[in-house]
Amino acid sequence: MAHDKLTPKIILEGTRLTHKTDLAFALNEHPRIVGPRRYRYHAPLISAEWCGFSATPWGRGLVNYAPEEEARAFETYATWARLFELLPHYSWIVDRFHLSTLAWQITTGRHPDFGWLEERLRPLGFHVVLCTRREDTFEGARADRLTVSGNPGQYDDLQAFVREQDLLRQLAGRSTLPVLEIDMTHGDLDRACTLVADWMTETGGLWAP
Repeated sequence: MAHDKLTPKIILEGTRLTHKTDLAFALNEHPRIVGPRRYRYHAPLISAEWCGFSATPWGRGLVNYAPEEEARAFETYATWARLFELLPHYSWIVDRFHLSTLAWQITTGRHPDFGWLEERLRPLGFHVVLCTRREDTFEGARADRLTVSGNPGQYDDLQAFVREQDLLRQLAGRSTLPVLEIDMTHGDLDRACTLVADWMTETGGLWAP
């Protein structure tokens, strides 16, 4: 059966140093995901890591909102969901979203319910790709990242990333959205794109439901 238009909706989740942002950019230009492009044009790539709640660099946003900002965070998620609903016949690549928020908030003792959000994302065909790496490779990955990072202090505690990766695995396992876990230890973007494209093809996720 021929399909006229590729409209994948992919959420990249994962702790730091798992190449999820690199993969997000690669998927957003991959011909099997978004179709062939003869020139570069605007394509939506959004992130819950945008720190738009505070005026300081690397401040608060959808992931690490303060308790008094929860209503604001949920309204922002509802706004994104409404935009997706209004524009269902387009591709959407998301670099971190509600699972990252839930993981962060759990570490602070709060347990927000995002069931309502997944109920809106599921009919649109959203899929989750969980990027992971072997625990014994975080230190080497940190050394590489420190050569380019503008905020090196965030990489001081590698065990925090190990714990978050374990928690994200648990949360992904409880998600009602389709989930694919990919080992990104070696940062092989071509391989990862192929795995995602194959999976999305098999599940029908490349096209609008």
